[in-house]
Amino acid sequence: MKRSILIVIVLPMLLSGCSHNQSTANLEHADKILVLKSAHTLNLLSDGHIFRSYSVALGRNPLGAKARKGDHKTPEGLYTIDSKKQHSRFYRALHISYPDVTDKTRARAEGYDPGGDVEIHGIENGLGWIGRLHRTVDWTDGCVALTDDEMDEIWSAVDVGTPVEIRP
Repeated sequence: MKRSILIVIVLPMLLSGCSHNQSTANLEHADKILVLKSAHTLNLLSDGHIFRSYSVALGRNPLGAKARKGDHKTPEGLYTIDSKKQHSRFYRALHISYPDVTDKTRARAEGYDPGGDVEIHGIENGLGWIGRLHRTVDWTDGCVALTDDEMDEIWSAVDVGTPVEIRP
């Protein structure tokens, strides 16, 4: 009897956390991504209206804009999604066009490497079971991280060329 009760209580909880692509079929198409670093949110917009909002983890040193390789900051400014990476170290990745011309010019003038390879991505492969717990600390090298389920939604709603605005 106790075993039956446990199955009735635990099974639905387990199944609800295992459904990739649960709502991607009805998801709108995003014409802009807005990241608000101070709020730790990534918003998908269509025609100027937010239709989906996600809590995110950022670079380990989230205050201020990325200036150089290794500073563990998430950039700030206007960029685009310049590629989609199905196979990466992380569960799916949308590559952000950082550094842009302005970032490169500033870095060159100040004599340092601006860094690069900034992405919006899921959790590191093999660690997806961490789920929402990954957001308890900023842990990336300057990227924007979501759960794998959330990355599935974003992946289907965002095309290469989509503008990305990252605000402080």
